[in-house]
Order: sequence, then C-alpha cells, then structure tokens
Amino acid sequence: MLRLLVVEDDPGIASVIRRALAEAGYLADVAGDGEQALQMIEAGYDVVLLDIMLPGIDGYEVCRTVRQRGITAPILMITARDTLEDKITGLDSGADDYIVKPFQLAEMLARIRALARRSALAGATLRVEDLTLDPAQRTVHRGDRRIYLSATEFSLLEFLMRHVGQVVTRKAILDHVWQYDFGGNDNVLDVYIGYLRAKIDRGSASPLIHTVRGVGFRLQR
Repeated sequence: MLRLLVVEDDPGIASVIRRALAEAGYLADVAGDGEQALQMIEAGYDVVLLDIMLPGIDGYEVCRTVRQRGITAPILMITARDTLEDKITGLDSGADDYIVKPFQLAEMLARIRALARRSALAGATLRVEDLTLDPAQRTVHRGDRRIYLSATEFSLLEFLMRHVGQVVTRKAILDHVWQYDFGGNDNVLDVYIGYLRAKIDRGSASPLIHTVRGVGFRLQR
C-alpha cells in the first residue's frame, strides 16, 4: 500500500485530498507548512503532494531542500499558479509533475499512479555510446564526466534512452515525462531539450540528441 504525504496549509483542501486518497486505498498523512513537511518527509513516503503557497518555507524551497538531502520520492506539485515560468520553476526545483488548481480528483489519482510506476522502474544501468544513466542511483555520466540533472531533465533523458534509436514524438514525451495538459503550449519541452543538450552534448564530437523536424526527437547511437 502506498504511503503519501499531503503538504497543504488549507485544512479544507487537505481534508478533501486525504479522503480521496483513503478511498483509493492509500495511506495519507498531512503537513500544514513547509517546516513540518521537511521533518515528515525524512520518515519516507512513496509520493509527496506539495502545495507551493505555504506559510514560512514555500513549496519550491521544500522541494529543493528535499532533493539536496538526497531524497528521491516523487513529488507532485499542487498549485494555483499556471504560467509556463511557474511550471519550469517547480520542475527545476526537483518536482516530478505539476497539477493546477482546481483539478479533478480522478486526474490527481492518475498522476499519483503514474509517479508510483515511474518510481518503481529503477533497474539496470542504461548505456548509449559513452553516456550512462543509473536509474537506481539517479546518476548520469558521459565518459568519466559526472552530469548533474534536475528531476525533470533526468526523467526526460531516461525516457529518450529507453527508446534509443527511435523517433519519439513530442506528444509521447509530454505524456510520459510531464503527464499534464499544456493547453497546446509545449514550449517547455524545447526548453528542457536545450538544457539536456547543454549538459550532454556540448563540446562533444558526437552529439547524441537529434531533432526530427515536425515529429520529435531521437537519441541516436
């Protein structure tokens, strides 16, 4: 049974979410502020549902601190902020997914299931040429060089490496890496492909990430 932490300062919203999680068969605890959340997350949770607007320490800082401590539990950010910049800030701080209020509880539960599946996929090290990715340790190297990636960059690279040599469509990447509705604006994908290229391919004689115009991207051997 999955154990979840709901970080939400509005008691009414927290109660609704907790009840929905219980009805879905999950165990759920609630933290009302960022400081309490940081203390509770140390106990270990399968998924963390994290509001951004919190008293004291906000959700962005909670997320950054959690990742700095080496805690890899999937984080689903829940917020009323819906601009592209807000989404990028949340994902760059270490969140794995992002859902905007108001949302349907069924969608929230679907995202939780997807995050739990992704978390359980840790397995053998992936290799493409001199690029290696270890899902269990969440480390990436190109040759002897260690590459540090955000949670979203890591998920994007892992998805491309698991489909090496294949053309992966933009929609497939958005569906599997972010799993939320962009409302037709998928510029965030290009932003993150740019981040990856800067870290993976820049300075290399053999770039691995290729654009297939009008379709998507391919990680080429």
